[in-house]
Amino acid sequence: MALQGKNILLIISGGIAAYKMNMLVRDFVKDGAVVKVILTPSAERFVSKLTLSTLSKNEVYTEFFRENGTWNNHVELALWADVMLVAPCTANTLAKMTHGLCDNLALATYLSAKCPVFIAPAMDLDMYAHPTTRQNLELAEDFGHIIIPAERGELASGLVGEGRLAEPATILKTIQDFFSQNKRKTLAGKTVLITAGPTYEAIDPVRFIGNHSSGKMGFSLAEEAANRGAEVILISGPSAMITANKKIKLHRVTSAKEMYDEVFRYYNKVHVAIASAAVADYTPKVVASEKIKKKEEEFTIELVKNPDILKTMGEQKQNQFLVGFALETQNEEENAKEKLQKKNLDMIVLNSLRDEGAGFKNDTNKIRIFTPTQSFEFDLKSKHEVAADILNLVEEKITK
Repeated sequence: MALQGKNILLIISGGIAAYKMNMLVRDFVKDGAVVKVILTPSAERFVSKLTLSTLSKNEVYTEFFRENGTWNNHVELALWADVMLVAPCTANTLAKMTHGLCDNLALATYLSAKCPVFIAPAMDLDMYAHPTTRQNLELAEDFGHIIIPAERGELASGLVGEGRLAEPATILKTIQDFFSQNKRKTLAGKTVLITAGPTYEAIDPVRFIGNHSSGKMGFSLAEEAANRGAEVILISGPSAMITANKKIKLHRVTSAKEMYDEVFRYYNKVHVAIASAAVADYTPKVVASEKIKKKEEEFTIELVKNPDILKTMGEQKQNQFLVGFALETQNEEENAKEKLQKKNLDMIVLNSLRDEGAGFKNDTNKIRIFTPTQSFEFDLKSKHEVAADILNLVEEKITK
């Protein structure tokens, strides 16, 4: 059990997603952790102290003073913790944390913390996308805190978008990985290059050609590789995904040409390259300098081929272990194997849009992996688990 004997201090703030913390506390305890819980005043409207106390087997804290007049020592609570987790972290609590406000026991304990702090934000999509929230998340990262990004899904408002609390299983695995990363450094000494997300090809200053890739798979691969001790170069197209892992060097790009240039800035220095980005095959031949006005009934855009990043990586491959991705809608296996051979890959990961729960934007994926001589099939799993499956196989191949 990765969490055996670890002290986890959970701060729950007042959002509807607070109800999920009952399951998370149960799972922490099942994995051997000792859990203490602090509720913000508004969190008591969403979850029961009795339930959380029963599940954690510890007192749940809400106020500075108990009914008998004794006080809850926020300094002792902070020093007790091996990690502090704020989940769900509302926009209000996040803002108070990053600007030093202290009007409840939870915030006083946070400001006394010397342990690693994990933040799992949850709020409506416009709040999550608001510049102040994004700035506060960046500030929290600058403090050295670890952000567990909100996910895309249906929100309490009925809207669908980014802002949904990461699933308890995702939060659990993040904490488990944090404690286990010093135990399994199977990629120590290796440099891994990973591409992620979509590319956007400009039509004019406001429009582009793109796709639905979220970058989740690539970022999951980067986190997993870093947890295994690798130095990771992550090159991502436009994506809301973020990382606070110090072993991941994140480079943001927009177009396929920019991604091409960035990849080959580092490619000859890496041991493993995993091309999970959904790179646009074509780009407009001419990009308008001003917004194109709607005048004609029909409008034609002439497209030209983008440079083939993966093919060029295969052509320039020396000692790198090269992994490609194939997202298919028909003749999946045939197309993936053809890509494996034509682009001189060592391994290709296939997922199909016909598999429910797989592909773009989902938090899960279902993959098949092909090498020149073998094939492997996996069940539907979270993208964190898929990343582990992929890297397990990469490790097996590069250590033979």
